[in-house]
Amino acid sequence: MGRAIDVHTHVVPRLAADAARSRHWPSVEVRDDGVAAVVIAGKVFRIIDSRCWDVPRRLGDLAEEGVEAQVLSPMPELLSHWLEPAEAEDLATIVNTDIARMIAEAPGRFAGLGMVAMQDTVRAIRGLEQVKALGLGGIEIGTHIAGVPLGDASLQPIYEAAQALDLGVLVHPLHPGGLDRIGGPPELAAVAAFPLETALSATSLLTSGTMSRFPALRVMLSHGGGALPWILPRLDRGFALGGAMRKTMPDKPSVLATRFWYDTVLYDGAALRFLADAVGEEQIVVGSDYPFAIRQPEPAAFAEAALGTRPAIAWDNALAFLGRAAGGALAAAVTTATPSQRQQGSYT
Repeated sequence: MGRAIDVHTHVVPRLAADAARSRHWPSVEVRDDGVAAVVIAGKVFRIIDSRCWDVPRRLGDLAEEGVEAQVLSPMPELLSHWLEPAEAEDLATIVNTDIARMIAEAPGRFAGLGMVAMQDTVRAIRGLEQVKALGLGGIEIGTHIAGVPLGDASLQPIYEAAQALDLGVLVHPLHPGGLDRIGGPPELAAVAAFPLETALSATSLLTSGTMSRFPALRVMLSHGGGALPWILPRLDRGFALGGAMRKTMPDKPSVLATRFWYDTVLYDGAALRFLADAVGEEQIVVGSDYPFAIRQPEPAAFAEAALGTRPAIAWDNALAFLGRAAGGALAAAVTTATPSQRQQGSYT
C-alpha cells in the first residue's frame, strides 16, 4: 500500500505521582526496565511501557508496523470527563504539551490529537484554541461526557468551535454501558461493549442533528464505527417511518453516516469490506490501537489484504481528517524527507 499513516495510536505522559495525588489524576510509576503502571485512585489501571512516551522506541516500531507516520492521541482514560473542570483542564494542558513534544522530537513522523475539558464549555473552547496553537489536528473525546450524550445541546458550542478552528474530533469508547448485562471478566468491556458504545454515540450525533448542523465538522469513529454500520439499515427504516427522527435529520441515517471518518481496527477483512460498502472508502483511514495488546498489527497490510491497494485509505484520507494545518505539515515533511532522514526520524 506504500506510505501509510496510522491514525489510531495512543500515548501516556509520565505523570508524576505527587501531582496526581493532589489533583485526582492518573499517575505513571515507571520501573527500571521501562515497564510502568498507570495508577488511578491508588489502584493499578493498566500496565504500559515506554512506547507510550519514548519517541526513539516508538520510531523503531514504525517500520515493523508498516507505517510511515502515526497520529498520537491520549490513552482514553486520561480524558477524565468526570474530573472537576479545573483539574481536567490542567491535565489536558500537560497531555497536549507532551504530545506536541513528541511531534517536535521527530518532525514528519507524528501528528497529534489532544484533549480538552469537555465537561465545561468555556474551558473546552479555550482548550481547543490551545490545541490549535500547538499545531495538533484535533481532539479525542469519549463516547459520552460523564453520562451526557454526544448529541446533547450543551456540547453544541464546542462542536461549533472545533469546526471554526478546523479541528477534527476522534470519538473513542470510554466507560461503556451494558457491562452489567454481559457479566464476566472486565476485559469484555473492550472487546464486546466498546463497539456497542460507539454505535450509541454515533446515533446520538446523527439523530440530534449535530452532523447536519455542522457540515464541516470532521468526526472519526474509532474501531470502524463499532456496530454503527450494522444498524444503519435499521436506523434508515425508522427514519422512513417518520416521527421524531425526521425533525432533526435532513436525510436518512445511512447517508449522513458517510460524513464520519472510520478507522480500520476491525481485525477481519470481511468486516472491513462491509464497512467500505456501507460508508464509502473516502472516509476510511488506517488505524491500529498501538501500542496496546489489542492492537491490529501491521494495520496498512491488513487494510491492503482486505481492500486491495488503496493509496487514499493509507494516506490522503488521514491528511484530510487532520485538516489543513496538521495534515499539510505532515505531508510536507514526509514528501521532502530523504530515506535516511525517515529512518532516523528527523526531517528537518
